[in-house]
Amino acid sequence: MRTIERARCGLRAHPLALDAAIAAGVLVCMVAGSFVVPGGGGRGISWGVRTPAPLSLLLMLLGAAALVFRRRAPKAVLAVTGAVSLAELVTADPRAPVAMSAVIALFTVAAATDRTTTVRVGLLTMIVLTGAAMLGGSLPWYAQENLGVLAWTGIGATAGDAVRSRRAVVQAIRERAERAERTREEEARRRVAEERLRIARDLHDVVAHHIALVNVQAGVAAHVMDRRPDQAKEALAHVREASRSALNELRATVGLLRQSGDPEAPTEPAPGLSRLDDLAGTFRSAGLPVQVARADDGTALPAAVDLAAYRIIQEALTNAQKHAGPNARAEVSVVRVGPNIEVTVLDDGPGADGEPGAGGGHGLLGMRERVTALRGTLTTGPRYGGGYRVHAILPVETRTTAPGETA
Repeated sequence: MRTIERARCGLRAHPLALDAAIAAGVLVCMVAGSFVVPGGGGRGISWGVRTPAPLSLLLMLLGAAALVFRRRAPKAVLAVTGAVSLAELVTADPRAPVAMSAVIALFTVAAATDRTTTVRVGLLTMIVLTGAAMLGGSLPWYAQENLGVLAWTGIGATAGDAVRSRRAVVQAIRERAERAERTREEEARRRVAEERLRIARDLHDVVAHHIALVNVQAGVAAHVMDRRPDQAKEALAHVREASRSALNELRATVGLLRQSGDPEAPTEPAPGLSRLDDLAGTFRSAGLPVQVARADDGTALPAAVDLAAYRIIQEALTNAQKHAGPNARAEVSVVRVGPNIEVTVLDDGPGADGEPGAGGGHGLLGMRERVTALRGTLTTGPRYGGGYRVHAILPVETRTTAPGETA
């Protein structure tokens, strides 16, 4: 099999050599056929009964030589082989099978062009050669040799068209497979990009929230260390608790990067609104008074919506902690309105460090990406009279949106 495959690859690499070999084979067949008389005396094929004329040998040689260039100029080769075949059919007696070269050339034209060209050229070749054989030859018009010219030219055109159709089908299958492979690769890249973006959002939310709390509590501890050591110890305890929570959430988030089936991968559920009171408590302990009001009637939310609502509240409260200034208060409301859950976070601070996101952070961008992925809406901005407002509307029944898809 390897030898055959190497030989096939070598012939594909040298098409002219292959065509020369085919032309030599056709020449041998034509010369051998010129010595044969079919059905001689009812005894089948008779050899050596006749010998070809010198003109027939010359025409056979010209027809075979033209086949060497059949790939480069198929129609020109068909014209040459058709001309020598026509000359042989009209002048030679006894007749030699020079038309075999025209059949091979017609096959090449049919395999290399379209079906319309094949039909036109094939009919023209069949009519001209068969008509010349029937009307211009020495044999009666109904002789089997004349009908053989009609049959062989038709077979050549049909076989060439079949080969062209098969090549087209194989090429279409190959292109479809390549297109499917490209689609799979693009889908894999898209999913990887989505996962990286999601993990980046989770890491930002976790780190920003807990580091902000650690920063506040560490500042409190440093401020009261000498005068009120008990309060400093309490602040340091909050620092330790916030650090432990940050490590736990980071471990859960980074665990998503583990391979499936890893026994060490975390199995605990993602945070949701069921932990809203605990979240508000961490901010209260950091010095930000937070009021929570819920009117969602215990709605069971999809996991994606539940996580998005929790992260939006977490990020909004983190921004309030960092930017609202001292003595600020925050309000959180979760309300079920028809098919949606509306999440609102308000603060009344004057804004010590400017608006959230003014420093080029990713908090508001992450919130907007989460809401957009769920086909919801997000409104953020300063409140009249001071403070900041974050309002998100999340559909309870939703499907995520792929990147680039319009909502």
